[in-house]
Amino acid sequence: MTPLRASALREWRLLRTRGRDAAMLSWVPLLTVALLCWIFSAGQPYGLPIAVWAEDSSSLARQLVRMLDATPGLSVRAQLLSRAEAQQALQRMDVYGVVHIPPHFARDVQRGGAASVTLLHNAQLSTASSLVQRDVRQVVGTLSAGVEMQAMAKRGTPAQALQVRLEPIRTQLVALFNVSTNYEQFLAATLLPALLHILAMTAGAWSVGRELRDGTLGQWLGAPAGEAQAPARPSAAQVLAALLGKLALPLVSLWLCGMAGLVYLSQLRGWAVAGSLAWIALGLLLLIAVSLAAGALLAAGTLSLRQAMSGAGLLSAPAFAFSGVGFPLLAMSGSARTWAEAMPYTHYARLQIEQWQMGAPPAQSLPVIAVLLLATLVLLALATAALLRAWARPQDWGKR
Repeated sequence: MTPLRASALREWRLLRTRGRDAAMLSWVPLLTVALLCWIFSAGQPYGLPIAVWAEDSSSLARQLVRMLDATPGLSVRAQLLSRAEAQQALQRMDVYGVVHIPPHFARDVQRGGAASVTLLHNAQLSTASSLVQRDVRQVVGTLSAGVEMQAMAKRGTPAQALQVRLEPIRTQLVALFNVSTNYEQFLAATLLPALLHILAMTAGAWSVGRELRDGTLGQWLGAPAGEAQAPARPSAAQVLAALLGKLALPLVSLWLCGMAGLVYLSQLRGWAVAGSLAWIALGLLLLIAVSLAAGALLAAGTLSLRQAMSGAGLLSAPAFAFSGVGFPLLAMSGSARTWAEAMPYTHYARLQIEQWQMGAPPAQSLPVIAVLLLATLVLLALATAALLRAWARPQDWGKR
């Protein structure tokens, strides 16, 4: 039996006797993938709660409140009477924003003066804040344009010239990808591989670190007994084959879980892949492979399961934040961008966006595939060397 097959069978037998380890590679990832898809299934956030602090009771102010409440993205939940109530509502996070209508609002508008509507919002909640700002700005702009058009019509301006007078220069915004700005397509599809990246690096660290903790590294590597009744030093090829056999099951299991989520989003939820789904599948396979290899290297290099698990969390958990999906990659500082470029998830996220939303030709994503493959091979080689070093130091086995 080859070392690769022997190691894979040994890992299979271990997983059958350790339910928690098997769960972390099977139904737990599948459950988290399903949970992510369910969380973002709404697509667009509707009915964000806001409050109105109106110090003017005119019909124009009431019309503004009705227009705010009629906007699909907003829901007027409260009418406040003072600044203190507005502050309390924002601090309790009962609402995402408070729209303040100043005194004499309608009188100032009728006299042709400037009247301003103020939006108080919690900018720390950036997504909700930006959506509330967008909708309030649209509502106030629509009301303002209506008032101005009525005034111009009374002055005798022809109806055909009203629109041109109001907006002589227009901005035409053309969204090319994710036109509906749907959060299911934007966040669920990108968070899903980020989650698998974390699970894969943790699985790689746990699989190898467990052998060190249990003192079974020699049994796993399968070195034959030497002439002096001492285990012979395994060759690099044997160690590499054993490592590949150990990581094969987590690789296949996590990849299938990820593909189940991506296929669900692309085939059942209607977010069709504009480019190549096969290219995305290959990229995801390499992302999980490089994550497993990195976790194995952490365990073999530190000779400590605890340190390996800590390192895996430290490296993989912030990967999404540095990927450029949430914060612009080109706007990062030099050091932050260097760190982001060193993370495999950053490259995979680019590949997925290129192939899923942008419909880029496969050749454009080929460098990403090459980088992930090269990183996997390098990390596997380093992990093999670290395991050979660990094999020669049995006094360090058994440490947590």
